[in-house]
Amino acid sequence: MESLIKFVQDEFVTKKEFPKFSAGDTITVYYEIKEGEKTRTQFFKGVVIQRRGSGATETFTIRKMSGTVGVERIFPVNLPALQKIEINKKGKVRRARIYYFRELTGKKARIKEIRS
Repeated sequence: MESLIKFVQDEFVTKKEFPKFSAGDTITVYYEIKEGEKTRTQFFKGVVIQRRGSGATETFTIRKMSGTVGVERIFPVNLPALQKIEINKKGKVRRARIYYFRELTGKKARIKEIRS
C-alpha cells in the first residue's frame, strides 16, 4: 500500500526545486494570491521554526514579528502558489524544531548566523 502511495505521489505531484533550508534560517517566501480575477505576488519573510513531514506532504513553518505581534504561517512545500524561496541568513541552532523561539523577545530572540 505504501509503495502505491509513493508511486502516485512521484507521478502526479509536481515537485519544485527550492534551495535547502532548515530551522533557524531566515527566508523570504514569494507566493501568489488570487483576488477575484487578478493575481499578485506577496512575500513572507521570517525565521523557519520547523520542517515537518516528508515527500509530497512536507510543510515548513515561518515566524515573523509584525509590530509587537508574532505571526506564523505554515506552507506546504508542494503548494502550487509558491513561486520562489530566498535564503537571507543561515542560522545556527541545535534543534530541528525551535518552538522556544516563540517566547523570546528583544536581544534574546537573535539567532547566530553561519557565515559561508
